[in-house]
Amino acid sequence: MKLIVAVDKNWAIGLRNKLLVSIPNDMKFFREVTTGHVVVMGRKTMESFPGGMPLKKRTNIVLTKNSSFKAGDAIVVTDKEELLKEIEKYDTDEVYVIGGESIYRMLLPYCDTAYITKINYEYEADTYIPNLDEDDEWELIEESEEETCFDLEYKFTTYRRKQGK
Repeated sequence: MKLIVAVDKNWAIGLRNKLLVSIPNDMKFFREVTTGHVVVMGRKTMESFPGGMPLKKRTNIVLTKNSSFKAGDAIVVTDKEELLKEIEKYDTDEVYVIGGESIYRMLLPYCDTAYITKINYEYEADTYIPNLDEDDEWELIEESEEETCFDLEYKFTTYRRKQGK
C-alpha cells in the first residue's frame, strides 16, 4: 500500500478540513498517480471533494463510523477491520491512502511507499502526518529538483519503508 500527501515544513497537511494550498502541478501528479487505482480516505476527506462525491476513475473506499453514510459509488466501511478486509480484495500496489490525518496514522504501518510533496513553507494548520524524516523505518529514496508555483518552492519526494522493518 502507498500513501500520497502534500506537507509543509512541519509535516502539516491541512486546516479546517481543507488542503493548506493548491499547487496545480501537485494536483496533476496526484491525478496521474491515483487514477485507475484504489483510494482510501476518511469521511471528512470525502466531504472535502467537490460536491462531496468520490473521485472519478478510481475505486473510492471511505472509513466512517456513520454506517448510513453514502457518497455516490464509494465503498463505505465502518471500522479498521472492515477496512483492512476490503483492501485485501485489491493488489496492495494499487491502493493509495489519501487522508486525512487519522487515516494516514492508522494505515502508515501497512504502507511501503510514500509520495510526499514537500512544500518549503510553514502554514497555520490543525492536521499533521508523522515526519518520515524522523522515522528510522523510512528512507528518502527519490527527490525531484525544486519546483516553484508563484513564490512557493516544493519538491516531489518518494520514501520507502526499509527492508526488514
